[in-house]
Amino acid sequence: MAAFYKIYKENPNPREIAKVVSILKSGGLIIYPTDTVYGLGCDITNLKALERIARIKGIKLDKANFSFVCYDLSNLSDYVKQIDSTTFKVLKRALPGPYTFILPGARTLPNPFKKKKTVGIRIPNNAIALEIVRQLGNPIVSTSIRDEDEVLEYTTDPELILEKWGDIVDCVVDGGYGDNEPSTIIDLSDIEPLVIREGKGDLDIF
Repeated sequence: MAAFYKIYKENPNPREIAKVVSILKSGGLIIYPTDTVYGLGCDITNLKALERIARIKGIKLDKANFSFVCYDLSNLSDYVKQIDSTTFKVLKRALPGPYTFILPGARTLPNPFKKKKTVGIRIPNNAIALEIVRQLGNPIVSTSIRDEDEVLEYTTDPELILEKWGDIVDCVVDGGYGDNEPSTIIDLSDIEPLVIREGKGDLDIF
């Protein structure tokens, strides 16, 4: 059964965060809160963990459209081609926030993603998620956990998440009830911004 840690987003306990980070560093999978829905994530540098997530989602790793959850924009050039000042201003205005931005992939992408022309970048406005990524030292590769329930598309109750996912992942972080509205996805890889999916987040800022 997965480890279950309750962490408060107002003031995340560094020792509890360190336990989660230790699981990630050892190749574990975690379910953790964001500013939208709960996410399933792993360390971007761990190939076996990446392959596990792809298997869970029923897709090949090189075909997967996972998000890279980052702490801030400082190491963006490791994963994204050089972007112009207009695009950077959009990112600065919107992040941290409930948006996933599709950007041109850099040549320095980790091996499983080398062939990708674009990548999804996420900096959620959630102290737990950000602190996990900060302590880890590199992005978490992440995907939403979907609920088969037709009414509720995303699972929001951490205890129910544990019940359902406890034998599949290594850790569930209880950061309180999650949202059931996903992030807004905006493609910034071309000349004009394109809204791929409208979710949580104000589109007027664009």
